[in-house]
This record gives sequence, C-alpha cells and structure tokens, in this order.
Amino acid sequence: MNIFLINHYAGSPEMGMEFRPYYLAREWVKMGHEVTILAANYSHIRKINPEVKGDMKIEMLDGIRYIWINTPTYEGNGIGRIRNMLAFIRKTLYKVSYFVKTFQPDVVIASSTYPSDNYVARKMAKLSGAKYIYEVHDLWPLSPMELGGMSKHHPFIVAMQHAESFAYRKADAVVSMLPNTREHMEAHGLNLEKWYYIPNGIHLEEWTDSVPLNGNTRRTIEEIKTTYEKTLAYTGTLGLANALDSLVLSASYMDDIAIVMVGKGPEKERLQQLISANKLNNVFMLESIPKREIPALLEMFDFLYIGLQRQALFRFGISPNKLIDYMMAGKPVIQAIDAGNNIVKEARCGIDIEPENPKAIADAVKKLRQLPQDELERMGENGREYVLQHHDYKVLAKRFVEIMEKL
Repeated sequence: MNIFLINHYAGSPEMGMEFRPYYLAREWVKMGHEVTILAANYSHIRKINPEVKGDMKIEMLDGIRYIWINTPTYEGNGIGRIRNMLAFIRKTLYKVSYFVKTFQPDVVIASSTYPSDNYVARKMAKLSGAKYIYEVHDLWPLSPMELGGMSKHHPFIVAMQHAESFAYRKADAVVSMLPNTREHMEAHGLNLEKWYYIPNGIHLEEWTDSVPLNGNTRRTIEEIKTTYEKTLAYTGTLGLANALDSLVLSASYMDDIAIVMVGKGPEKERLQQLISANKLNNVFMLESIPKREIPALLEMFDFLYIGLQRQALFRFGISPNKLIDYMMAGKPVIQAIDAGNNIVKEARCGIDIEPENPKAIADAVKKLRQLPQDELERMGENGREYVLQHHDYKVLAKRFVEIMEKL
C-alpha cells in the first residue's frame, strides 16, 4: 500500500517530537508499504526544524518520504501559531492534485493534533479513490475550550468544531489514541462502527540499542544517591499541566528522599524559585538529555513519578509516552492522575494517587519503601510486560494496517 500520513508536527528521534508518525511509518516500511509523511517545517515541539527554501522540500529519512511545507515560525499558543496552522492547511490544499498524481495514495491519514488537516485528507482521498482515516490525538476543539478556557463561540473554536464534525461524518475510519472517546465522537456525528483504539507506543530498539548516560548527569545522580536513601524522579517537560508543584512540595515530608527532575520547560524558573522559597535541599533539577540516553537515566532511580493537573478533559483517558517509558524501565511508578483509564492500576506496576496532593506523593513513597525488594521488582516487571503486550509499535502498526485492509 501507499500510505500518506498528514501530521503538522511530525518529527523523528533526531529532530524531536512528535515521534508516533515516525515509529508507525518505520514499521509500515518494514512491512513492505510505501509511506509519505506530510508535515510543517516549523513546530514548537521539535528540537531541530528542517530548513526549507521555497514552499516545499522532499527528503528520505530511514525509508520514509518526508514532505516539509514551509510555514512561518511562532512562539507560544497565540496568533502566531494559528497563522502557522493556516499556512500549512492553505499550502497543502493547494498542492493536493500534485500529491495525488505524484504519490498515488491508497490510504490517507489525517493525524495532526488539530482537525483541520481533515479537509486536505478528504480531498486527497476523493481525488485518488483512497481510504480516509482520521487519527485523533486530542479532542479538538474540546481541549482548548476546557484547558484554555476558550468560548465555544470564539471564531477559532467554531472553525475547529466544524473540522472535527466534518471528519467524523466523512472518514472511513477513526483511530483514537484515547480509550473513552466513543460517546463524544458519536455525539458529533461518528458512526461507532468506524471507531478504533490504538494507544501510544514504544520503539523497542531504543531500549536494546540505547546509549550510556552522559558522564556529567551520571556523576551528579551518583553523588545524590550517596546522600539520600532513595530517589524519586520525574523526566520530561517542566510544564504547568504536569502538576510539578505537588512533586516539589512533597519533598518537605521526606528529608531522606531525593527528588530529581530532569528536563526543561516554561515552568523551570518558577519551580526553582519554589524550591528556594521552601528551602528544599533534597530537590534537584537537571538539564534535559538526548532521547537515546533515557533508558540509562531511568535505570538509576528507585521510583518514577508522573502527574497531571486535575482536568475534566482527562475523563476520555490518557496515553502519555512518559508513562510508557517509565513502565518499560521496570521501575515502580507513582501516578497522580485522575483520568478515565488507569494504566498503572491495570498493569499493577505502581501506586495510583489523587493529583495535586504533595502529602499523597510522600505517603506513596513511604508505602513503596516498606515493600520487600522482590515485590518492587515484580511491579517493575509487570509494567514492562504490559508495555510489550499492548504498546510495542510493531504490534500497533500491524493493528493499524489491519484497519486499513478492512476498509
């Protein structure tokens, strides 16, 4: 099959997020399919953005054809990002006939976080006779409404709602990365016979072919471990949604536990001020590291923490890459998330607590410390086995192809 996937933010391990399109495409290529990814050349979530002279650039990366559309740069989530989205959709709509004639897709997948790329996917599918799939990452426009407080009457929200409803009515199949979206999608026009669930995944080669942790980070953590009984770590983006105030403040309840936060993000400076203001000498903030060093990094800690703010939007479920990495590392997980699904509980790989409660985090650490070592190891093994069974991209890519072949 010729698979044409549209994802505004698609990246690669070298460029940075988002990774899912790359990993699915790699597996599809290995299965003998031809894969093209259409993406914008500028994304705020990539570490490296490709340079494009003119309107478009085509290059091959690990057997995947990438088409980069030249779009304006921006910062934050304001009007600049909207201009970037509009430029991507306008330019790709203009080139639909070229894409169809040149790449002759059998399947077209609209996969950007926002739903407007469905207009492009639908047009391509109609011209080429291809099947059209909408892959849902987040529920837009519900996400900017509930997380950003935007009115349903805002012109941007109205436009996104039209695109979402259009996709549910027109798509041959809808693949949701969230498990509890059926009712919402049906209310906006989806025939539930078209609904499928494929969560986020893990690329096993990143664990078998991982590289050692860089010397500076490793030495810093080793020094921390000589002073404290146990370590509780968070890795990833230091953002408001991750409820890291609770993690920082939990340090005041456990003097002999070191809390290590590895990453960067908009909340970093404020969190450092919070640490200083509360004189929390057992909280350490380290710089982010390359993705290939993550397995070696996680191996150094005793327990791993993931949290999110209490948000009604999570009633549809969550599928965070960070949690999958934690479970693959084989370490007990403390999860502080109120969501429609509970992977930690289902996998029996840690302790689930209420979000935004520093004392609850400390109590969870105390409970883990009281468990025998073999039970902690069993928790870690439960998590790893669950990931291998449910989140291996080889398995997920095969399931996706089975949907394509069924249409």
